[in-house]
Amino acid sequence: QVQPVESGGGLVQPGGSLRLSCAASAGSIFSFPVVGWHRQAPGKQRELVALISNMGSTEYVDSVKGRFTISRDNAKTTVYLQMNNLKPDDTAVYYCRGGFNGPWGQGTQVTVSS
Repeated sequence: QVQPVESGGGLVQPGGSLRLSCAASAGSIFSFPVVGWHRQAPGKQRELVALISNMGSTEYVDSVKGRFTISRDNAKTTVYLQMNNLKPDDTAVYYCRGGFNGPWGQGTQVTVSS
């Protein structure tokens, strides 16, 4: 299986926005019924943040509802995570993954700090 490639992370002030991208070759993460964005903060377990299905339905963890939006571009085989009104607690390495047993990418660091 091909690893997804995450990008778009960086340093942003509280209240700011970032858009993460997860690029993968056709037949990799899009072969799964869902694609998810996960994150892992220092000293904490990796958690699922948002999911999007092949049909476009979405789910979010409560802590990001109303602030994050997951979307997908099938033509570009890319999944996005638009993150608005970022908070220091959102600081983490963000990963995307096909399904619940697909390969992990290298992640992209998001740091929210003033």
